[in-house]
Amino acid sequence: MYAAGSLITVADLQVGEVARILELTSRLDAMPAAERAKLLAGRRVALLFYESSTRTRTSFELAAKSLGATTTLVSDKSSSIEKGESLKDTGLTLRALGAECIILRHAASGAPVVLARTSGLPVLNAGDGMHQHPSQALLDLRTMIARLGLTEKPVDAELLRGVTVTITGDIKHSRVARSNAMLLPRLGAKVLLCGPVELLPEEALALGDVEIVRDFESALARSQVVMMLRIQRERLAGLELDLAEYIDAYQLTEERLARLAPTAVVMHPGPMIRGLEIQSEVADGPQSAIEEQVRHGLKVRTALLVRALSGLSGQLSWT
Repeated sequence: MYAAGSLITVADLQVGEVARILELTSRLDAMPAAERAKLLAGRRVALLFYESSTRTRTSFELAAKSLGATTTLVSDKSSSIEKGESLKDTGLTLRALGAECIILRHAASGAPVVLARTSGLPVLNAGDGMHQHPSQALLDLRTMIARLGLTEKPVDAELLRGVTVTITGDIKHSRVARSNAMLLPRLGAKVLLCGPVELLPEEALALGDVEIVRDFESALARSQVVMMLRIQRERLAGLELDLAEYIDAYQLTEERLARLAPTAVVMHPGPMIRGLEIQSEVADGPQSAIEEQVRHGLKVRTALLVRALSGLSGQLSWT
């Protein structure tokens, strides 16, 4: 369907492939910077972003540059996209200009598949609509492995056995929740989805081996990992959701954490809205792995770029 090295959805990743990506991540992380900078020297990576992004775009760009690649950023506000150019034509233009890999963030679910099929280039999905964010799920997994002391265990279907991960917030609109809910159970985790029905419809059970828990404190008491999601105000139009009631029922507070999950790892994909889904004291506290997620994101995305481009160059075997 699309070029080897593409990463469109976590559904494309078998557990063995996840293990190889994480192993490659560790190998690259241990490599001297000067040696790592030669791996993709002279290669050309296009960052095609139709939505604003800080963490994802910057980490992919820094990852590419750390490997010696040349990057070009194309946004919908500073290119022919603003004039109505199609995604297909933009992809073909980038290919004609010498791009060898495209990193795509797009508001439409399924856009990375379209781009990968029409351009023939490896495409790394940096988030498409409410659909998928596969690199986020991989960096979240690596963060959990590190914080839970599981680095010596093999990455297989038993890796997270006995670990309960609660994902709380606007799950209905979250590609991060969807990717994690699809990936983590395949590695043995129990995934609880938590939130009011307006943000978490029963249809979320179709994501896979997950459980819906409406009571946040009940879910929190069962958790070794708690992942909070941003409440996107722009998504609330037409929903009968009282933010004050949401904060009272679902905010991760210092008191709740200490009482119900004093050793749980706290995560958030960002950007956070402090004082809404999470208190600042928790976000900055000792149980927080939020900054670590950002650091692991840079490392995982470095591996994904090597994976995407090594097959084209024939110069690097990552398997």
